Amino acid sequence: MIAAARVAAFDVLKVVSLGRADLPTALAHARERLPDARDRALCSEIATGVERHRSTLDHLIATFSRRPIERLDPEVLAVLRLSAYQLLHLTRVPAAAVVDDAVDLTRRAKKRSATGFVNAVLRSVSRSRRALPLPPRPTDPSNRSAALEYLATTLSHPRWLVARWYDRMGFDATERWLQFNNQPAPLTLRVNRLKTTSEALLARLESEDVRVSPGRFAPDAVIVDSSAGEGQPLQSQSWTEGCFIVQDEASQLISTLAGPSPGPHVLDTCASPGGKTIALAAAMADRGLLVACDVRDKRVALLNRTVRTCGASAVRIVQADAAAPLPFSVQFETVIVDAPCSGLGTLRRDPDIRWRRREEDLPGLAAAQRSMLRHAADAVAPGGRLVYATCSSEPEENEEVAEAFAAADPDFVAVDAKTIAGVPGTVVDRAGHLRTAPHLHGLEAFFGAVFERRRTYGRV
Repeated sequence: MIAAARVAAFDVLKVVSLGRADLPTALAHARERLPDARDRALCSEIATGVERHRSTLDHLIATFSRRPIERLDPEVLAVLRLSAYQLLHLTRVPAAAVVDDAVDLTRRAKKRSATGFVNAVLRSVSRSRRALPLPPRPTDPSNRSAALEYLATTLSHPRWLVARWYDRMGFDATERWLQFNNQPAPLTLRVNRLKTTSEALLARLESEDVRVSPGRFAPDAVIVDSSAGEGQPLQSQSWTEGCFIVQDEASQLISTLAGPSPGPHVLDTCASPGGKTIALAAAMADRGLLVACDVRDKRVALLNRTVRTCGASAVRIVQADAAAPLPFSVQFETVIVDAPCSGLGTLRRDPDIRWRRREEDLPGLAAAQRSMLRHAADAVAPGGRLVYATCSSEPEENEEVAEAFAAADPDFVAVDAKTIAGVPGTVVDRAGHLRTAPHLHGLEAFFGAVFERRRTYGRV
């Protein structure tokens, strides 16, 4: 009998490869059908690992099958990918059992004629595990062709993206970035300062058998030690009571750009799932008016749940599209635009993004981001602060959007993030932007630019 986790992982990979869902959505649906926590964890580990190493797996499958990947049936390819991943990265199950399960899974997918093919390919993978036919690390990293072949195939990233990073950052930084993206990300929590402190939460989680440590950059970050394998933070009383939320450490740094006193009127334009909203509410001592917006029904519902669980009474949630003129007559001392973007800075946590994004997506995303920033600027009060942020690695979505905005609107002046209390200087670049990077900080790649509106409009 095929393990339930492997069947679920097969279903996840099939819908993701066909473009019917992204990986988080497909995994969420799969988990609903798996009552056993161990099966849910294994399904997630296999599906996420396949997406992370997909280019490597496809190269091996094509090599041993002697067929182009494009010619393989999508369901047969999904079986080969998940089974090859298990052979190469999960050693708890004997190789023979993995191959037998793959053959059974192929039959279950009603591809009986492909069972011999699947068996042969996987046995070849298993026999070659100690000397896989992959592009080696180049002895001369300045050899662009050899470098890109290694980076794209052996380190499993899209060739167009590694070419960009190689040309922009060089071989060593690109290699470290890709290696970072291919490692599992730790579970990172954010202290809800409306209910507790960092010190109190760390102590409480330890008492709940959850081994944790403080983050290195964000003041409210708590890193869960998954190697301890003991308590489950998302099943703890601390979680039930809203003492923390789940938020990446680099993402947590964006709200520090609002400063320790963001003002009595604050607008968070792209707020869901709500991590920055809760941090802003705490900085405001849960007083004044904090408007949190998002556009899609599901994201607004998620935002509502976060705000309600965390007990932020100053928050007012409005369903609004930041890409259109905002429906507010009041002006705000702080406005944050954490803009929808390519997500190319979060490939460690969301590995399927690397295969869904295309280079030609970037101009359209940047145009939408410039529009959002322009509409948000209209809501900033004189002397107020405008924060623009993304989780992208690419300049089209980051500094080029910020520079275009600054050039088009003389009412706003750029603010060096190093001058903002609470922003670690180690994550601020020479231009004064917040910028995290895997090869420099061990964090996902986030970007933040800050502007201040002149107190007298039109005066340059």
